[in-house]
Amino acid sequence: MKLVIQGKNIEITEAIHEYVTQKIEKAVNHFQHLMTEVDISLSVARNPRITSSQTAEVTLYLNGAVVRAEESSENLYASIDMVADKIARKLRKYKEKRQSKQQNPLKTAAALSDHPVVTDLVGDLAPKLPEQVLRTKYFAMPPMTVHEALEQLELIDHDFYMFLNAETNDINVVYERNHGGYGLLQPRFVNGHRNGNGSSHHETGSGKHHSTGAGNSANHTR
Repeated sequence: MKLVIQGKNIEITEAIHEYVTQKIEKAVNHFQHLMTEVDISLSVARNPRITSSQTAEVTLYLNGAVVRAEESSENLYASIDMVADKIARKLRKYKEKRQSKQQNPLKTAAALSDHPVVTDLVGDLAPKLPEQVLRTKYFAMPPMTVHEALEQLELIDHDFYMFLNAETNDINVVYERNHGGYGLLQPRFVNGHRNGNGSSHHETGSGKHHSTGAGNSANHTR
């Protein structure tokens, strides 16, 4: 298992390195045979207004899955302890789901309720991209069902997950809705072709998320 520790606005001393290694290796002890790499990021916010300025982020790369957790507090060692505990809980949950996983995965229609597509999702809002890209991440995208994507969403500690839909061979996004449940964003097709100005919106209830098909840009409003 490859373990990589990086620091932002903080020096990774020998004591910190040893503490992180000990805590994370203990948390993932029973899953090391499944892992290819463990990335650990420790950072300190320079903004004095941020009270929980000491952050520990852990990303585990397993065979066909990614597990991520992040915790912040006023003390770096406390953040490391909390993120190690969270990773351990997520791995136990991952193991339980693997053991109880059905041979026939759920289809899209069964994983998410089918609601009519809303034609005017943007209204008076204009899609707006950030002025500059702050961070770029690359990750493998093996085909999976919507049900499998929802499982991944629970593991990565984010509110959305982008994936390659095994049923349609299209890029989809599942996300957590503000008022509970999940939503699914899909590209819209017109006469068998992609509609550059179309929108698609599927979710388990009424929400505010939307996707615009203008090129590769998207604007999501929670």
